Amino acid sequence: MLSQVVTWIVHTVAHWGYSGIVVMMFLESSFFPFPSEVVIPPAGYLAAGGQMSLPLVIGAGIAGSLLGALFNYWLAMSWGRRFFERYGRYFLVSEKTLTRADVFFDRHGHISTFIGRLLPGIRQYISLPAGLARMNLFLFTLFTAIGAGIWVVVLALLGYWFGGNQAYIMRHLHQITAVLLVLCALLAALYAWRYRQKAKTP
Repeated sequence: MLSQVVTWIVHTVAHWGYSGIVVMMFLESSFFPFPSEVVIPPAGYLAAGGQMSLPLVIGAGIAGSLLGALFNYWLAMSWGRRFFERYGRYFLVSEKTLTRADVFFDRHGHISTFIGRLLPGIRQYISLPAGLARMNLFLFTLFTAIGAGIWVVVLALLGYWFGGNQAYIMRHLHQITAVLLVLCALLAALYAWRYRQKAKTP
């Protein structure tokens, strides 16, 4: 089943080109969690064969991810905030909770967004609380692009080097994901330590 999906993705990307990557990564990053693991590696594989450009594959992947994240941000800011302000009491979300979220993303939104984009199962949805808290749009865009860029580069290079062996890609992807999880945990711990040290400084 997976091989059939990958074959379809390869054919679709080859037919649609870079716009196809943008569309699929937009879906992956927004309301329809289309797995990036089966979008970017096939495009990297096509780049290895000279049918696409690796830098443009990476650029299209980042653009699609950013557009999807901005869509989720806008959705949460425009409708989510209004919804919780009106019906939040039915979901145990008070005005005080929303204010705390605002303060948190104002102080820590950049690191939360960056780390969130690297975590499986979270990268698609970190934009929602950021939009709900009305995080600074420039910082949200910047750190979303950096986090998404790292992930897209990893996937594109795996496809470029090992695109002919999907099982090999998935095996390496699991290892890379585990490394990223450890690095994210260390980064979060370092950030928390530095933040506390800074707060203690008179």
